[in-house]
Amino acid sequence: MTHLDLITIRALEERSFNAWPALQTVFFNGWLFRLAGGYTKRANSANAADPGASFEGVRGAAEAFYKRHGVPVVFRLSPLAAPGADKELADAGYALFDPTQVASASLAAAARHPSVSISSAASPAWLEGINAANGVTALQDELHRAMVRSIALPSAFATLHEQGEAIGFGLAVLERGAVGLYDIVVKPTQRRRGHGRALTLALMNWGREEGASSAYLQVREQNAPARRLYADLGFEDLYRYHYRVPGA
Repeated sequence: MTHLDLITIRALEERSFNAWPALQTVFFNGWLFRLAGGYTKRANSANAADPGASFEGVRGAAEAFYKRHGVPVVFRLSPLAAPGADKELADAGYALFDPTQVASASLAAAARHPSVSISSAASPAWLEGINAANGVTALQDELHRAMVRSIALPSAFATLHEQGEAIGFGLAVLERGAVGLYDIVVKPTQRRRGHGRALTLALMNWGREEGASSAYLQVREQNAPARRLYADLGFEDLYRYHYRVPGA
């Protein structure tokens, strides 16, 4: 991994942190301890923020921090993590979980879709719809709303309608010429009908209209249908991250 590669990765990691903000963040020796009441792993995990940041003392500090706040300790390990961090966690009994690819694409395929409406703010209907489609609990609903309200960058909230019914939702956040795509979800009864493609293309088009030159997203390696869709839209893998969680 070259220094330039790590700089590029750090820029994408920073965009991701900003696009999906934790409600609280603690800085610790080049690492970020992110906290959002336990809602989503990304917003409640310890992350390397500086390339090669030392892992010395980080595990103990993170374990104490998350215990204090009553949520499980989770480490998210990107290529920014110091060599040896992953092995230390594995040796301590932490299990590897959710390997994920960060992928990027040009906006050449972006296109408007007549059934997708986009707003610059999250409406009550959008929040209710996306939380219902994701099956979140009442407590998670409150946390999700607070996190969405915390997004400080230009954003697009997409809703796909079919016969007057809102059946698909998505979020895009623009920063430094790149548009990040998040939480693209379709109601379970309406999946595998091309709606995810329509939402993705519409959000990419919004990014292009706002001056972005590329899009990026994060997709779990085991999510084969999503991986195929994004590859078909021109997304190419840039780097991998995974989580480490305490073993049973």
